[in-house]
Formats: sequence, C-alpha cells, structure tokens
Amino acid sequence: MTSRAPHAAVGAGITPEILAFYADGAEQGRLSDPRRRIEYLRTLDILARHLPPTGTVADVGGGPGAYALRLAADGYHVHLVDPVPLHLEQAAASSTHATSPVASIVRGDARRLPLGSRSCDAVLLLGPLYHLTHAADRARAWTEAHRVLVPGGMVAAAATSRFYTTWEYLAKNLYDDPAVEAILARHLRDGQHRNPTGDRRLFTTGYFHTPNDLTAEATTAGLRPHALLAVEGAAKLLPDLAERLRDPHRRDLLLRAIRRIEAEPSLLGMSEHILLIAHKPTPDSTATEETR
Repeated sequence: MTSRAPHAAVGAGITPEILAFYADGAEQGRLSDPRRRIEYLRTLDILARHLPPTGTVADVGGGPGAYALRLAADGYHVHLVDPVPLHLEQAAASSTHATSPVASIVRGDARRLPLGSRSCDAVLLLGPLYHLTHAADRARAWTEAHRVLVPGGMVAAAATSRFYTTWEYLAKNLYDDPAVEAILARHLRDGQHRNPTGDRRLFTTGYFHTPNDLTAEATTAGLRPHALLAVEGAAKLLPDLAERLRDPHRRDLLLRAIRRIEAEPSLLGMSEHILLIAHKPTPDSTATEETR
C-alpha cells in the first residue's frame, strides 16, 4: 500500500474556532497521554471485536492517524479523511515512516466524503459527530457513511456524552467558575457545547449526544444498530488512572472491568465517549434491529 500526499477536496469545511483548537498540534499526542490512553486502548478493543477481519476502512475525521496507522499495520487498506491541514501533514509524515502506510490521506469532510459508493467495508466516525452541531449536518455524515459502505459493512461511530462532563469538571475543580456552570447548563439542556473561556480543558464548539441520540441518528440513515458501548466508562475519574495503565497487570484488570459493563444502558452516560456499532443492511436482510 502506498500513502498519497494530502490534497484539497470539496466539502472540506471546518469552523474557525474548531480549526484554531486543533492548530497547536496537541491532538497528535493526546491518545498517548498517560490518562487519556484509556480511550485509545478501549476503542481498539471494541474495534478488534467488531471490524471485519480484512478489507477497506475509511477513517473519517482520523486526525493525525493514530487509529489509521494501527489498522494499516493490522493489514487493513485504510483511507484517512480529515478537514484539518495540520492533521493531514502529521498523518502523512507518520505514514511515510511506517512499515505499513495508510492507502490514502485526503482532506475532506464527513458530510461529503471523497470516496466512491460501496467502496468500504467499514467506516470509522470517531470524531466528526461531536463537531457537527446541526442535526442536518450529522444526518449528512451518517448518510455518507451509508453511501460508501458495501452492503453488510459496519460503522463505528463515537459520541461525547453530555452527562459525563458534570463529573469531570467537578473532579478537576473547575466547577467553581460560574462560566463553567453556564457551559454545563447549556449542553445538558440541548447538547450544544460552547466554550467562551479560552480554557482548553473545556474543549471547543461541539454537540454532546445522549446515548439514544446516537442510535436514532444511525437508524434514520438506514443503518442497523448492533451494539451501543461505553468506551472509558467512569475510568477517567480514577485519580490513579495513569499509574494503573502503566502497570500491565492493573491495566488488564481495568480493561476487563470496563468491558464487563460496557453495554449496561444505565451506565452509558457516565462514559466520556460512547461508541455505536451499526451495519448497512444487505438487500436480503430480514433480521430485526438489535442494540445490546
């Protein structure tokens, strides 16, 4: 497989505040941060259980390529699509030096993918949905995922839970700031997250889902939800999380504990990220919807 240099594509739009949030390059090292690595480890665990054993994968909103490069190393033919020029440069540099480079790196938008219809066995939406604040834009992203999938292909789509942030901001002692309470009140009310403070710990412009939102959006797009899972669970609230992840034995215990309760509906909102696994029905599919 060969890596292609980043190039412009139609539909590669991103709001200035979101672009500015990612312009410092911090995303490249985010998933290797001692406390944030739980998101990466758990996402890989879920993908390993649900991706087809081989095939073509579109990593939409793939950023600097953490997942794309790992999947390419595992033998998948991966197309990385992202709207942030810096992310594409970082991904291209990493892919150039990888033993198994990604197949292509393209500037593009989840709402208008630069990929052919029925060209992918799996689509990853591990970031776009929580940066698309309008329901119509999220619907377009889901429709595009459906379009590029082969019949029977799968989507893994991540959302940020609107409920987790209350506990995170309390744990980080951020709640004393009246602006923080106003931010929380808004996204608890309608899912719309805005951060006028300039504090990076409070993220940037986004939409925070309820678990039911994610399932409903996929179903409306003609996809068949299969599993709705907590990614980190409440693990990021553990004060010694970094130490647990450094110790192989304690890390394995933690990952097994999260997996046992990953699908419990009453606990999904406590996870920072929720991951939906859905499939594009085959023409002869008569199976009923299943979300477990």
